[in-house]
Amino acid sequence: MAKDMKISFLLDFYGNMLTQKQREVIELYYNNDLSLSEIAENEGITRQGVRDAIKRAESQLLEMEDCLGFAQHYCEERSGLAQIAQEADRIKEFNNRYSHVQEIDESAQHILSIAQDLNSQ
Repeated sequence: MAKDMKISFLLDFYGNMLTQKQREVIELYYNNDLSLSEIAENEGITRQGVRDAIKRAESQLLEMEDCLGFAQHYCEERSGLAQIAQEADRIKEFNNRYSHVQEIDESAQHILSIAQDLNSQ
């Protein structure tokens, strides 16, 4: 099985909605980079049992994202905040180059600070 980093990302959002066993197995596979055989040995189940648990958990994570869209919304929000920060920097640069209006510079800096604060949460 090829490891899909999207699943690891979705695990951050929806991992607590899986059963404890599913969460443990999928975390060992994606976050701890253990093989199916290693997980089977550690958990005392068959390799096929591990594979089935991972496949079920992956399916549930993808279904949750399809229904709820939290991960996609998070990515879109981060992208929008980065664009807002870029535009605030452009406004400051343009203002410094052509007009030197203090209020514009302060407003652009305030917008930039808000975007950075929101992006760090």
